[in-house]
Amino acid sequence: MQLYNKLSAKEREALIEEAGEDRLTLSFYAYAKIGNPKLFRDHLFVAWNSMDVLGRIYVAHEGINAQLSVPAKKFNEFKEFIDGIYFLEGCRLNIAIEHDSKSFLKLKVKVRDKIVADGLNDASFDVTNKGIHVDAATFNQLLDDPKTVCVDMRNHYESEIGHFRGAVTPDVDTFRDSLPIIEKDLEEHKEDKNLLMYCTGGIRCEKASAYYKHRGFQNVYQLEGGIIEYARQVKNQQLENKFIGKNFVFDHRRSERISEDVIAHCHQCGKPCDTHVNCANEACHLLFIQCEECAMEMNNCCSEDCMKVNSLPYEEQKELRRGKGNSNKIFKKGRSEVLKYKS
Repeated sequence: MQLYNKLSAKEREALIEEAGEDRLTLSFYAYAKIGNPKLFRDHLFVAWNSMDVLGRIYVAHEGINAQLSVPAKKFNEFKEFIDGIYFLEGCRLNIAIEHDSKSFLKLKVKVRDKIVADGLNDASFDVTNKGIHVDAATFNQLLDDPKTVCVDMRNHYESEIGHFRGAVTPDVDTFRDSLPIIEKDLEEHKEDKNLLMYCTGGIRCEKASAYYKHRGFQNVYQLEGGIIEYARQVKNQQLENKFIGKNFVFDHRRSERISEDVIAHCHQCGKPCDTHVNCANEACHLLFIQCEECAMEMNNCCSEDCMKVNSLPYEEQKELRRGKGNSNKIFKKGRSEVLKYKS
C-alpha cells in the first residue's frame, strides 16, 4: 500500500503538463476530535492519491486543515468522499478565485500536534464556543460601524500585499504572536466594541474567536470562509469590495488578486509592487517582494551575496550547504537586513 509520494515535484509537474486537464485549487478545515490521527492520515492519503489529489494537509487530534489541488473531473468523487466522513459532511470548501494546475505538486498529509500553531493551552477554553460567523454583506456593515475594531489575524507578509480598509494589521511573524498583542491593545474595549476578525480561509479566526470570548470579549465576529469566500460573495452578489490588494495564499500561486490596488512596494527598490518571490539561492530561499526590474538585475536573488552563490555550479552550491541547517531567513519571511525597502 502506497502511503507516501513516489514522484518528485518535477516529475509530477511534467505529468500535469502532459495531461493538460483543469484542476481546482481549494481548501477546507474542521475542528473535531480525532482519536487516531495517524490512521486517519493514512486513510486520507490512500483515497486522495488514487484520485490524483495533491496538496498540503495537516491532521491532529483537534481536526484537519487542508489545502488541495483536485482534478476538475474528479471533484464530485472527491466531494462524495469528504461527505462520507461524519465530521466533514457538508463542510465548506473554499474554492480559489484563480486556479493554477500547478498550485501543488505533491500530496503531503502530515500528523501535527495542532492544525494551526497557536501556542495556546486548548484545555483552558472551549474551542467550539466561537464567535458569530458573518457573510460578506454583514461584514461590510460591521466594518462601517464606528463601534467595530477590525483585526487582520494573518502575518505581516500577508497583510502587506492586501487587507481590508481600516483594519488593524499586527506586525507579527506568526499567528501565535498576534493573540496576546491584540488582547493587550483592545483590553479596554472588551465590552463596548465589536471585535471583527478575518483571515485567509477562516481557520485562524475559528480558534482566535473562541480564545477571545474566553478572555472576556463580549461581541466577537468572524468572516465566514475568510477572504476567499468574501471575494466570491462580493462578485456573485455585486457587493462593494472593501478589500484592497491581493490575498496571500500558501501554494505555488502565492496570491490571488482581489482588487487592482497595489499597496505594497518592491523590497529592493521601493517601486509599487506586490509580487512575492523566493530568493533563487536555495540556501537562503527568503520570501520577499521583488519587481521585474530588480528580478532581472539581481538574477532573482535577494542580495549580492546570494547572487554570487547562485552563480556557482549546482554541485558547488550543494557542497556549501552540506551539514548546515536551513537559513533562519526562511522562517523570517520578508525580514532581512538586505531588504532596504521592507516597511
